[in-house]
Amino acid sequence: MDNHLKEVLEIVKAQAGVRTMTEDEIASMIQTLSKGIRSVNDALPAEEAEAVSEIDASRAIKEKTITCVECGRTFKLLTKKHLASHGLTPDEYRAKCGYKKGAPLVCKALQRERRKTMKEMKLWERRGAKKG
Repeated sequence: MDNHLKEVLEIVKAQAGVRTMTEDEIASMIQTLSKGIRSVNDALPAEEAEAVSEIDASRAIKEKTITCVECGRTFKLLTKKHLASHGLTPDEYRAKCGYKKGAPLVCKALQRERRKTMKEMKLWERRGAKKG
């Protein structure tokens, strides 16, 4: 199935979910949107169309989301399981995106929350007390 057709069906599905539509309205909407999206895609040069679909790794980590540069989906954190679906380990993903080795693959808000929790727990003090 063409990529633009998937987009059209998602839009029509969303519209049908918020209002009642007849079969003729649905068919007409699919045709109209399909022509519109196809004309926009045809108007873009191939290089620009490719650039639009690619995600800039430096902008992938945001306040509340992290975007996978492989598929474009957004998460609060990128799991090993998700990266494995692209045939990558977390270290390979970091290297591919140009992130520092060991950099957390989480959104900024979650990273801040985790850091705060760790400071409150003071595990380094507990560990030192057990040894002495």
